[in-house]
Amino acid sequence: MSGPTIPKGFVVAEFTNYLDASATVEKLIEAEIKPQEISIVGHDPVLVERVRSRLGYGRLALSGIITGFWLGLIFAILIGAGVSVGPDGEISYNPQQFLAVLVVSAGIGMLINILRFSFSKSRRGYLSSQMPVATRYEILVSQSEAGKAQRALSATD
Repeated sequence: MSGPTIPKGFVVAEFTNYLDASATVEKLIEAEIKPQEISIVGHDPVLVERVRSRLGYGRLALSGIITGFWLGLIFAILIGAGVSVGPDGEISYNPQQFLAVLVVSAGIGMLINILRFSFSKSRRGYLSSQMPVATRYEILVSQSEAGKAQRALSATD
């Protein structure tokens, strides 16, 4: 059993960003080139971390409240909070009990989130996301489709 391999073929185009490479693949597919014969190969991968926003106790509290609320909602529905059955089989609904479960769980979620942040060793003051990005992208086409791909790209330029 072999692992993934780097595709082989002819380079018909090269780009510095993925969107341009993807648009070129769309053009090649519109030109009736088999999609199985086309590959986008990224070279020189780099890990990019984009800072999204500042992280403070207010944001942590809000995030914890929302998470706790949803967990409390699921829990309240599962245990039937606020619903009671009387001795004669009469079903009654007490929304205050249901809401109490939601409020308490939202508070616990907020508290846990703030405590977790306070005690963490890597206390960063921002939110970010990481993604791998290549410095250049090549469009490879198999030998059988290379001529057709070159003609299709030269016709659209």
